[in-house]
Amino acid sequence: MRPGVPLEVEPIVRGLDENGYAVVPGVLDRSTVAAIRSELHRLLETTPTGRNDFEGFATKRIYRLFAKTRAFDPLATHPVLLGVLRRTLGHCQLSAPTGIQIGPGEPAQILHRDDSIYPLPEPHGEVVLNTMWAFDDFTVENGATRLVVGSHRWEVGRQPTDADPITHLEMPAGSVAFYTGSVWHGGGANRTAEPRLGVILEYAAAWLRPQENHVIGVPPEVVATLPDTLQELLGYNIFPPFMGYVDGRHPRRFLPADAR
Repeated sequence: MRPGVPLEVEPIVRGLDENGYAVVPGVLDRSTVAAIRSELHRLLETTPTGRNDFEGFATKRIYRLFAKTRAFDPLATHPVLLGVLRRTLGHCQLSAPTGIQIGPGEPAQILHRDDSIYPLPEPHGEVVLNTMWAFDDFTVENGATRLVVGSHRWEVGRQPTDADPITHLEMPAGSVAFYTGSVWHGGGANRTAEPRLGVILEYAAAWLRPQENHVIGVPPEVVATLPDTLQELLGYNIFPPFMGYVDGRHPRRFLPADAR
């Protein structure tokens, strides 16, 4: 990360509250972007394209991200990101971290809300927060994330229509976009000849089941080598006062002791 970039908690939280999203450009410097992009391209070589319209038949998705690379450890635990999470979700965990490469010719993804997978009565407080990290320039033409500004404040049951204006989260490589789980959004259409690469680090309240089961997906011997904060974000956590214990103890106590 580049020193001096104005990545601050308050403006991000304010943008999430007012608009449902906030974009912070230039968080990662060029060398960091290039190194992570190279690592992602290595993983994409063996990653299949999607199986349905939602995943995208011309789109590749890197699941089990924290089992396959250490490139995102510092991003997932960045102090400002953790500060935003504390303000929006409270105790939380990683839910669906995924590398997403939208290929040429991919149509726009259907608009959706990330928190709609949870059968919770509405209205309810925020339970999901997403961050989208750009490793290519995001443009209208290559599939920048589409978003309906302010839709996180809509009344229960309202659906997007053609009359609702769409904002495209255009941003240069190295930027990060924050958006709430209650805002309507979707991947854009890629009308260029080149793929568009981004990574979602999605978080959910710690009392909910994450979309991806990291306790199974990331080997315990790998988790044991990671910082305590990241271990807890990967599911080895306690939601106060004691939800998530194992044999009456904190789940991190059951990680291999000799892995570090």
